[in-house]
Amino acid sequence: MNFRGQHPWALGGTALLAVAIFAYRWTHPKLISNTSDLPKKSLDRFLRLRGTSAAESHDPPLLQKHSTFESYTTSYATYPSVRTFYHPHPQAEKLPQDSQPLPLLVFLHGLGGSLAQFAPILGSLVNIAPCLGIDLPGSGLSKFDPQSWDAYSVEAMATLVARVIDKYRVEYGHKDVVLIGHSMGCSVGALLASTTSPVKPRPQDIVGLVAICPKGTPPSRKETWYFRKVLGTPELLLNLVRWFDKRGGINSRSVTRFVGEAAGPDLRRLQLRYNSSFPTPVWRRMAWGLLPVYDELDHAQGGMPGRSVWAGIKVPLFLAAGQSDTVTKPEEISSIVSFLKDASTNDLSTSSVSNALPVEADAGGSNAEENDDPHADDSGFGVQPCTTELKSQHCTVIKTAILPAPASHALLYDHATYRTLAGLIEDFLSHHVSHRLNLGWQLQQLTTSGKWDVKNLKKWQGVEPISKPIAEGILRGMKTLRDQDEEHTPAIFAKRWRGKIFAIVDISHDSPVYDPRVLEQNGIQYHKFPTVSKIPPTVEEVRDFISLVDRLRSEIHQKYPQLKEGPLAIAVHCHYGYNRTGFFIVSYLIEKEGYRVQDAIDEFERKRPPGIKHEHFIDTLFVRYCVGLKRAPTINGTE
Repeated sequence: MNFRGQHPWALGGTALLAVAIFAYRWTHPKLISNTSDLPKKSLDRFLRLRGTSAAESHDPPLLQKHSTFESYTTSYATYPSVRTFYHPHPQAEKLPQDSQPLPLLVFLHGLGGSLAQFAPILGSLVNIAPCLGIDLPGSGLSKFDPQSWDAYSVEAMATLVARVIDKYRVEYGHKDVVLIGHSMGCSVGALLASTTSPVKPRPQDIVGLVAICPKGTPPSRKETWYFRKVLGTPELLLNLVRWFDKRGGINSRSVTRFVGEAAGPDLRRLQLRYNSSFPTPVWRRMAWGLLPVYDELDHAQGGMPGRSVWAGIKVPLFLAAGQSDTVTKPEEISSIVSFLKDASTNDLSTSSVSNALPVEADAGGSNAEENDDPHADDSGFGVQPCTTELKSQHCTVIKTAILPAPASHALLYDHATYRTLAGLIEDFLSHHVSHRLNLGWQLQQLTTSGKWDVKNLKKWQGVEPISKPIAEGILRGMKTLRDQDEEHTPAIFAKRWRGKIFAIVDISHDSPVYDPRVLEQNGIQYHKFPTVSKIPPTVEEVRDFISLVDRLRSEIHQKYPQLKEGPLAIAVHCHYGYNRTGFFIVSYLIEKEGYRVQDAIDEFERKRPPGIKHEHFIDTLFVRYCVGLKRAPTINGTE
């Protein structure tokens, strides 16, 4: 056959038609209805295996240590393997017991997302309240089972979440619940919180809703018709479309759509991982389940909640969005507010950013002195949201925040925005849900009762607070701070070290015995990276630690390009700052700074004497970084 003289578009069209015919015959699809199922023959097995492997290897340590796989049965289906995360408040039993227990925070991820996207803000929120969340079926680490379409409608997902909440409330004695959703998770949260929701039964005692990047208006009749046509396309063809959409890797349209044009390579890589780990069959079912059915009067029934559901929310509501979000545009917040607002009773007041972010004095904690350090100036280096607070007859309060460009749909896990978002959420919870959710109040109760302190205080007091600069000032090792201490406390530490230390990485497993917000308010970042004591850090933990330090160093260079001598250091601490701290720092020196194993160990010992004390930690370092080491397989002597 001779193709000379044929137009390129003709050849391309012929090839595309052949692929479509093959896809149709291979999948043999039926007509889709609300109750029908599509054929199971697809690329899902390959995609799911690849996605699960990536999700497991990059699962945040906090989620790994507090997750189980549970089976739940609802009126829609039985979901046999749902990744469930539950983290109790570390000091709950030591807080005053003469009032209600702390509210349970429940996290709801969006379409194509997973619970891992909440990890950055969970690092802060687990310290103020018990936290619960799941990977929806087929998402994250949860199994794609069952595969019926009805089991993935937005109402089915809300019913599943309600079942999970009820189980953990009964098992652990929780009463009040606060829902925190992102994207589609906001729709699930609205269905659970609204008094006009079609979901029955709903969890009782929901006392607050946080909606991050919400969608308040369902697709129009025309859009619904279009989406149904797209979702009815044979699965193989949709996989082909997704493959084209991902061309360019981290610079592809599929990535930029979520993170924005200005996103850096780290955020783009993270988004690419999320996109690649979400299988097409799950996407089809969940997206289909968000589409409403329109009646003769053009009223939407079912699917994504709209005006009627949002208008029925009568609990404190916080709405947050990114100015550059093109997936769920910030205008959606105005729509939701208009549903809730009553013109005759509105009392609008605009708050400044300083009022929107946590204020330690209100919590009864220690006041930091006025910040005169230019490195801590939010106006020059921070992300200041525009916040608005409303009162209406529907909710106790409606609070909104629009984070400025380049804040995008990824603001939940974007390193440039998640810290601001976490602060706004904490402020909303402590001011409008319960004062018991104020970390300053909790620390004050624990401090005055003597129930909150470092282990082995005498030994801790005998340890040098902080090391000399390591590797020309890149890193420092230190012991944990202590709120009650006269010297090594956050307020004094921040005053002494701001402009010299850029961030503190807390690698201890437990919640810190100090208030990290005092550091943040004085220009020193705080990052929780929990690890277990006595056990050498894993290869994956070291990889993630190195990634964190590299990102922080990149932030330093971007914010302070004029800094030439004496770079801002990154301080690391476990409890005393020797073994785990030394292991991570030594690993970084070997992998990123080119040190030999013994030289790196000696460097840490010189700057933080007596260095790493655990011999098995040192042995592990030599084995892990021994060049050319070849290991023979283990031989079972009984064979």
